Amino acid sequence: MLEVLRHQDLDGVLATVVRYYGGIQLGAGGLVRAYTDCVAQALKGAAKTPIVKVRTLQCAVPYAMEGLLRRVLEAAGGALLGVEHGAAVAMTFSMDVAAADALVAHLNEVGQGRIVWLDFNGS
Repeated sequence: MLEVLRHQDLDGVLATVVRYYGGIQLGAGGLVRAYTDCVAQALKGAAKTPIVKVRTLQCAVPYAMEGLLRRVLEAAGGALLGVEHGAAVAMTFSMDVAAADALVAHLNEVGQGRIVWLDFNGS
């Protein structure tokens, strides 16, 4: 069963097979084939979701830049987690770790120094 999971390149997956004895002795080879086939059939119909590491970022922007930040964030595939309107617009969002540095650099460029990063440690 473990080899079937390894062959599918799955990580963090547990397979459990329950077999009720029905009076037929399968033997060691028969049990291995039955359990292996059971796991393979279950994986064939299973939806596989990739694990994506995300980074949460928070920044404050002037009201005039809120729309720009929303558009850039949507185009980059980020998820807006929260918006607070005060003296400035505080926005919290998350996105793929691999794309976060490029997004921060792009926003710093288009923001021309008007974006203030809050609790940004680059990790």
